[in-house]
Amino acid sequence: MTLETPISEITRILPAQAKALARLKITTARDLLYHFPARYGDTASVKHVNAVSDGETVTLFGKVSNLKSRKSFRTKVPMAEGTFTDDTGTIRVVWFSQPYIAKMISDEMLVRLDGKITERKGSLFMNNPKIEKVIKIPTGVGDSLFEKKGSGRGDTPGSEFHLYPVYPETRGLTSNWMYHVLQKIFSSGILDELEDPIPADILKRYNLPTLSTALVWIHGPKNEKDAMSARKRFSFEEILLLQLSKFKAKKAQQQLPSFTIKKSTKDLAPFISKFPFTPTNAQKKAIGDILSDFKKGYGMSRLLEGDVGSGKTAVAASTIYAVATTHPEGKDFGYLQTAYMVPTEVLAKQHFESFIEYFRDFPIPIALITGSECRKFPSKVDPNGWTKISKAQLKKWVANGEIPVVIGTHALIQKTVEFKHLAYVIIDEQHRFGTLQRQKLLQKNETAPHLLSMTATPIPRTLALTIYGDLDLTILDQMPSGRKPIITEIITPNDRDGVYEKIKKELAKGRQAYVICPRIDEPDPDKAMTLNVKSVTEEAKRLKRTIFQDQNIDILHSKMTPADKEDTMNRFKAHEIDILCATSVVEVGVNVPNATVIILEGAQRFGLAQLHQLRGRVIRSNHQAYCFVFADSKTKTTVGRLKALKTAKNGFELSEFDLKFRGPGELVGRKQAGITDIGMDALTNLKLVEAAQKEAEALLENDPELKKHSVLSARLRACAEHEIHLE
Repeated sequence: MTLETPISEITRILPAQAKALARLKITTARDLLYHFPARYGDTASVKHVNAVSDGETVTLFGKVSNLKSRKSFRTKVPMAEGTFTDDTGTIRVVWFSQPYIAKMISDEMLVRLDGKITERKGSLFMNNPKIEKVIKIPTGVGDSLFEKKGSGRGDTPGSEFHLYPVYPETRGLTSNWMYHVLQKIFSSGILDELEDPIPADILKRYNLPTLSTALVWIHGPKNEKDAMSARKRFSFEEILLLQLSKFKAKKAQQQLPSFTIKKSTKDLAPFISKFPFTPTNAQKKAIGDILSDFKKGYGMSRLLEGDVGSGKTAVAASTIYAVATTHPEGKDFGYLQTAYMVPTEVLAKQHFESFIEYFRDFPIPIALITGSECRKFPSKVDPNGWTKISKAQLKKWVANGEIPVVIGTHALIQKTVEFKHLAYVIIDEQHRFGTLQRQKLLQKNETAPHLLSMTATPIPRTLALTIYGDLDLTILDQMPSGRKPIITEIITPNDRDGVYEKIKKELAKGRQAYVICPRIDEPDPDKAMTLNVKSVTEEAKRLKRTIFQDQNIDILHSKMTPADKEDTMNRFKAHEIDILCATSVVEVGVNVPNATVIILEGAQRFGLAQLHQLRGRVIRSNHQAYCFVFADSKTKTTVGRLKALKTAKNGFELSEFDLKFRGPGELVGRKQAGITDIGMDALTNLKLVEAAQKEAEALLENDPELKKHSVLSARLRACAEHEIHLE
């Protein structure tokens, strides 16, 4: 047997299992070895029904019967319920918001239930347990769930462990099945042939187990210490590979010739003096950092991070001015060009209008390109206004170098959009774009352009070091003078009426409000995994019918056409709409200074960093702003987490809080980051990330091509070729 041996040659596979393995992308022994447990169960928690009590989290083995789906009496939440039976008694089992369970499990099926025991009205029941079909029931409480075996580390045969692995599963595969196939792989002797990609001196320095030992420990740990040691090793390996990839990319970028832009802050003074505000010290520093990068002779790669309203767009406009007023090398005419990419048409058009204001007094043409239209400023007819132009005409002017500033959506990365002297690329809300999209824009020229990524999403330090290790970091940690801190209140269900009265008073002053809901439409109660949360469409109707009868209310969500979205936003800006009921589509960049109130419905379903961004919609002016955080749950955990919105000084504190309580997987999408679940573990461990970064730098400094570390180099290539672990 080798690492590339197909699973079908290791064990018999049923058709349903084959489909399930395909869904999990497991085809070989290597794939299964690297399909790590999501968590571990403790066999000591296995109990009989007659021994359970309220509040316990237990494992039960037995049969389920009388499963059916229905809606709860009071709240109408769709649910599945049934009866669980073992040798000692029966207990009711309930799955809220999971009515499909009743169709998945047949009557009298042998199962394992993992979950919490709850008491209501004197009766015990099991609430939303994890359910798994089993072939047989263990002979006694406390026995290992798997056969008694040595751990493969020279232990006495018959020794047993009390932690059992629980794997990321899919229908047709169970943790039990995966575990037993892995035992066959281990018994083949395959581990003895593995070469460790991490150099021995690094393993010793951080007390990490070898590859073969770590694989045994992660799939069959004797104790929690072994399991955590193995996970730490694989977390370190993944972050090390990711850092090596980032640093190699950064070094390669620095070898490419780029545009040298020799501008100073003094050269930018005429432009900055036109701002209707005084730049903060943080903005001045950011502009200075970027101007310094422009002079280095190789492409800048910088991440500009700042809270909503901290002035990132002004920094971008100032540095664009430096580029646009620099002629191509060897010429005393023409422009160097900037491409400014944003995620939505609404935001692209808003930036286009903002840049017209910034550049109105300077002879610098600006263009807009989206999927639906193109615009150019200034217009020949009106020097102070813009005009619509054809896409073909715009592409021609951009290719000729006649337009120095082009703002757009994904339309910018079309192959047919060509630049003559693309010197600067800015990506706004860069986490919304994949790596390939960024690369397409950067590869528009033979000469590498400078790259500025911007985000208002607060990023914890570990995440910045890991995901954006190839970018230099600048933080805008000051707000413009005159801005009043937003007043944030956490509202539980009983306190809604009083809040609506406060909002009516603000609306009476001529202000406007947002209402943010988690869904667009009402959920289908018969669908699997239905979430019983408020929808934009129904909440807008309810508010108009019962509370704000005298106000104009409209809706905004992602399913609307770009034209309808723009029309709605324009009417909201023009104050034809008093209350805008929307999804989190308004999270990115929308600017309506007169909107000073925001309601966040179902707040417990959002991360704190996202809630912070959403409330940033109402701090666009010097008026007092209010954010009312409506939580459907009264639990101490939920209310306590949301209270951080009131106590945290800025978005960065909130992002660290989110990282601790919600986990990195909620903070950054796994697909976007290119990090597996086990790599995500590292993002809560700053020391581990810093250590991996330090070792990656040292390895490349002493051996740029990793010729002395062939196994590590091969592993890095395999990751890149198969898009494993890396972006």
